Amino acid sequence: MGRDIQAIKISGEDRRNYRDKLRRSLDVFARMLRERMFDEHPSTVGQEIELNLVDERGMPSMRNDDVLKVIADPAWATEVGQFNLEINVPPRNLDGDALATLEAELRADLNAADAHARSVGSRLVMVGILPTLSEADVHEGTMSANERYKVLNEQIFAARGEDMRIAIDGPEQLLTHTDSITPESACTSVQLHTQVSPDAFANNWNAAQAIAGVQVALAANSPFLFSRQLWHETRITLFEQATDTRPDELKEQGVRPRVWFGERWITSVFDLFEENIRYFPALLPICEDEDPLAVLDRGACPQLAEMSLHNGTIYRWNRPVYAVVDGIPHLRVENRVLPAGPTIADTVANAAFYYGLVRALTEAQRPIWTQMSFTTAAENLHEAARHGLDAHLYWPGVGDTPVTELILRRLLPLAREGLDRWGVNPVDADRLLGIIEQRCLTGQTGAAWQINTVAEITRHSGVDRREALRQMTQRYIEHMHTNEPVHTWPTAP
Repeated sequence: MGRDIQAIKISGEDRRNYRDKLRRSLDVFARMLRERMFDEHPSTVGQEIELNLVDERGMPSMRNDDVLKVIADPAWATEVGQFNLEINVPPRNLDGDALATLEAELRADLNAADAHARSVGSRLVMVGILPTLSEADVHEGTMSANERYKVLNEQIFAARGEDMRIAIDGPEQLLTHTDSITPESACTSVQLHTQVSPDAFANNWNAAQAIAGVQVALAANSPFLFSRQLWHETRITLFEQATDTRPDELKEQGVRPRVWFGERWITSVFDLFEENIRYFPALLPICEDEDPLAVLDRGACPQLAEMSLHNGTIYRWNRPVYAVVDGIPHLRVENRVLPAGPTIADTVANAAFYYGLVRALTEAQRPIWTQMSFTTAAENLHEAARHGLDAHLYWPGVGDTPVTELILRRLLPLAREGLDRWGVNPVDADRLLGIIEQRCLTGQTGAAWQINTVAEITRHSGVDRREALRQMTQRYIEHMHTNEPVHTWPTAP
């Protein structure tokens, strides 16, 4: 959903034409898979990082347009809210010093962008949900100016026919209603891309689905929303609810949600694109002039723009991506479960753990997804989002187990093995996976640090929740810029 679109009026004929074009595109995609037109030996990875903007007091800053102008770099773009930005990290081969280079480049890019942001009264924050955000900050008037968000908002609410209900039950409770998708902008994440061959796609996607709960438990960084303490990774349930096109009646009928874990292990990437067209009405039925079959018949690679746009409005936690680069089509798995932050070191460590573990699981003699049900993988995700590193997750061979024991005893060695297979420098692999190990041993994720720091501030100073969150956010920003991993952060002043 990264492309720009103009304001549109959508007719019934537009929808019929779009559905026909989607079906033709799917037929062309199937032929491309059969004829093996894709890059067969890909080895690149990439990242997208979403961030928040705050003012000098740590409160939301609605100035992403001003900040983008002073950054003046096409790698940076808007996100849904005026207090959001995103940086797209160029793809690279995952070998040698790639992870160390990535960490250094990200630190340089974010430090430069933060300096530019300060010139217009803002600062950048990498966090899953901005702790100081209030309900008054997320409404249609604080949506980014890009027309695609306005159109998407209109179409989601036209499909739903009523206000969104957001209900989250944690240590505290939240129940609210909204008439725009802007609460979704509270969710800021890191997306990890892996380019894979068609033959390897299903194994990579299945492996990513199997470990989604582990990833979320390990990286939880979103415990507060609208001044309430909710899940350790509240972002998961908020995103599911804030973009739901279904009123209660359609939920009862079993209509699939657009933020979707899925319902089965797959055998081909085709399964996912076929499900998209079978289950989900188009939100943005915009047809391009390209005739994909004609393009394919003359020996070129079609863009399949309609199929890609439709796919971009279905928010799988692991999403398939089709793209054409330099005339060659390729496929990617886009992993979307991780929150942003707390530091670049933590972010790159999370990426190293993911890339290494998926590599090891996809090449295992007995695939993990043949040993656990798909429903169990989905339950693991929500258990992890609720409880972070205190979660108990199911894993084949050990049953329900504390997630920290699962990571330390079983998954970290696999991730190390996978990074070896990628050809990552062993020193970098040890350092980054050491961050994961220490996070498990200390039990301190970004979420745990936020919760404990707010409790300490409240106990020592007696301030109310909103002020405690503001002070905590200021400390968070200071620690974030040291690039010291979150497991080392003190909770006391």
